[in-house]
Amino acid sequence: MFTLRLLARRIQQLTAEVKELARRTTKAVRCWHPQLLDIIGLGSDSAAALLIAAGDNPERLASEASFAALCGVSPVEQSSGKTQRRRLNRGGNRQANAALYRIVITRLRRDVRTRLYLERRTKQGMSKREIIRCLKRFVAREIYGQLQPLAPLDE
Repeated sequence: MFTLRLLARRIQQLTAEVKELARRTTKAVRCWHPQLLDIIGLGSDSAAALLIAAGDNPERLASEASFAALCGVSPVEQSSGKTQRRRLNRGGNRQANAALYRIVITRLRRDVRTRLYLERRTKQGMSKREIIRCLKRFVAREIYGQLQPLAPLDE
């Protein structure tokens, strides 16, 4: 009985700690890039992983292709004979890649446009793995646009 009570208290303490860390992460993301949390399927934990991958100098990323390569979602040719195919890049930042995967899976469950895209590409003969690869690249492109600083307006 005593052990169960200690275990229950420890679970409550850890739950409170998780909530506090999630609150701090959300606050930090809102401080640096509040528009990131407006992206469908992107939570504060995934946003933090992507911000860490981009670093504190997003200007160093010359293009969305370089950000995609950094996240490990740039396509790599895998052709043999007459078969031309692309596969996911296994390099890059694995945490950022996992964050993009979580965003895509969330969108597949909750976003109507993403589900329609999945149906359309499935009818075209693509596998679900290939569709997820395409969606990860699309999400990386969208996030890259949000990470880039706005150009000053000429007066």
